[in-house]
Amino acid sequence: MKCKQIVFTEKNKAELLTVDVNEPAPNQVMVKTMVSTISCGTERANLTGDPNVNATGASGVVFPRMSGYNSAGIVVKKGADVKSVEVGDRVVVYWGFHKDYNVVSENQVVKIEDDSISFQTAAMSFISTFPMAAIRKTRLEMGESAIVMGLGILGMLAIKELRAAGAVPIIAADPNPARREIALKNGADFAFDPLCEGFADKVKSVTGGGVNVAIEVTGVGAGFNEALDCMAKFGRVALLGCTRNSDFKVDYYKKIHAPGITVIGAHTIARPEVESHPGWFTHRDDIKAVLKLCKGGRLCLEDIIGETHSPTECPEVYNRLAFDKDFPVVVQFDWRGMHEEN
Repeated sequence: MKCKQIVFTEKNKAELLTVDVNEPAPNQVMVKTMVSTISCGTERANLTGDPNVNATGASGVVFPRMSGYNSAGIVVKKGADVKSVEVGDRVVVYWGFHKDYNVVSENQVVKIEDDSISFQTAAMSFISTFPMAAIRKTRLEMGESAIVMGLGILGMLAIKELRAAGAVPIIAADPNPARREIALKNGADFAFDPLCEGFADKVKSVTGGGVNVAIEVTGVGAGFNEALDCMAKFGRVALLGCTRNSDFKVDYYKKIHAPGITVIGAHTIARPEVESHPGWFTHRDDIKAVLKLCKGGRLCLEDIIGETHSPTECPEVYNRLAFDKDFPVVVQFDWRGMHEEN
């Protein structure tokens, strides 16, 4: 069987290629993709040939590269040992690819139990668990203040989830005024430019002395340093954004040691694989939590979707991702037209 897949064939070049699809093994399912979501930071790093994209320590720049780990679709085939889903079920797929048919382990799909959850929402539920895990690890209490450094897709989702978790006030920080405006419409109480003079003083002024929790999403040393400057005593900083360049300095004594700041590694793979416990949830349990929050009206993901494209438009979409600093926060591919053509 053949299908279409978006592949980064060389630096700064994406193509929609025809590839082989294997039949599911006994523990696998085949999912017909309806919608997939671009993870801008990770996919830009892969597309532009960043050597530091593998948290396991592998190095070197090798093409082709593939991505697209946030998608949702319908189970069309399943292996003999699969018990949790049936053919015809609507599911979230995580750690899959931008392709019209994904064959993955049963453990990489979560059934969408409620028909009111759209494929657009479901295709964002996995990446929504990244900031959710960071917030859980900080042990945020209702009524505590929080700041989000960087307003890409993870930062914007963090704003929404902090609101749902009871943080107040919530401060959004990003040099881009358009993104600050979006953050204010989606749950932030204040939005500041971290490059402006007196940024930390503004944050401390609106929080009565400093923030309790910071979600650092920029992955840039300057962002981490700015977050530390904004903290209240005994504050907690979750490092969510991938810090791909370690060439920066922190005054650990003044900014961490003396004020008793806790710094938390919050990469999404730093979580249990099998059993959730307080503060540390599995990917599957966090996906289910996101879907329940959406069903219950506590969380709305679709209102930050900036653009939707056919996969056939991927060359231009990824050219913009590589070079356009104003690339939308959330961009999705709708694969349903591809299936109609077939």
